[in-house]
Amino acid sequence: MTYVWSAVGTVEVNGVRLGCREAGDPDGTPVVLLHGSGSSAGTWDRFAARLRGRRTIAIDLRGHATSARTRGYALASIRDDVLGLIEALRLRDTVLIGHSVGGYAALAAALEAPELIGRLVLEDLAAPPKAPGSTTRINPVQALGAVAGILGSGCDYQLRAVASLLRQLSRPDPAWWARLGEVSQPTLILSGGPASCIPPHRLAEVTAAIPNARLATIPVGHRVHSLAPAEFADEVLTFLAQTEPAIAPAPVMAKPAVAAFRADESAPAAEAA
Repeated sequence: MTYVWSAVGTVEVNGVRLGCREAGDPDGTPVVLLHGSGSSAGTWDRFAARLRGRRTIAIDLRGHATSARTRGYALASIRDDVLGLIEALRLRDTVLIGHSVGGYAALAAALEAPELIGRLVLEDLAAPPKAPGSTTRINPVQALGAVAGILGSGCDYQLRAVASLLRQLSRPDPAWWARLGEVSQPTLILSGGPASCIPPHRLAEVTAAIPNARLATIPVGHRVHSLAPAEFADEVLTFLAQTEPAIAPAPVMAKPAVAAFRADESAPAAEAA
C-alpha cells in the first residue's frame, strides 16, 4: 500500500534542512514519526494510513534521505532536531513514535521538554548498556544485519551518520538509565523479541524504570512496524485510544505546518530499519 501524503518537502530546524511529510487532520492530535538509523520517513507509509483523525508528521533524520548531511551526528543533535521541529510547527501534547534510534531521540526529547510531549511509543528502543562489561550489550552482528537489510532498498543515507549513531549507542551510559524515572508521559514500549538486536530483557528493565510504561512483545525482530505492520498498528492504536483525551483540546494555532515546507516532488518510501 502506498500512502498519499498531503505534503512532502523540507523544513529548516536548528540550521539543518530536514525532509518532512505530513497528512491527516491539521487540528488533530499531532503524531511525529521518527525512523531508525539507515532508514527514512517512507518506512512509516503503511502505518500513517492507520492514524486517522490525527495530524501525522514523519521526518527524515539528519544524514538520511532528503535531510541535510552534517558534520556531526551527536545523539543530542537528533533530540534537538525533534524539539526544534515541534517548536517550529507549534505542536503541543505531541505523540512521539520512534523506532530504534528514533525511539532514543523521542525519549530524550520527552525528558528535555516534557511540557511538549503527551505520549511516547518506543519501538525496539536503542537503549545503551548500563555499565562496562554489561552482559546486555546490543548484539553487533544482529545490529549490522538489521541495517544491512535496507542496503538494497534504495534508501539514501550517509554511512558516517549510521556508524556514528551505532557507536554512541553501544557505549555504556549509567546517566541515561538514572533518568528513566523522570519520564512522566504514558509510554508504550514494543520489543521485537529474541530475534532482535536489542535484548528483550533490557527493554523489560527500561519498562520497569519508567513510572507509567507498558511493554508489549511482537517477536519478529528489530523492524517490528515493517515485519508485523498489522500487529504493530493494533498495539499502538489501542494504546493511543487509552491515553488520548476524550475531547481534543482547542488547536493552539492555525495550521502553518506544511505551508512552511519547501515542496519536493518525491521522497523515498522504501521499507527500512
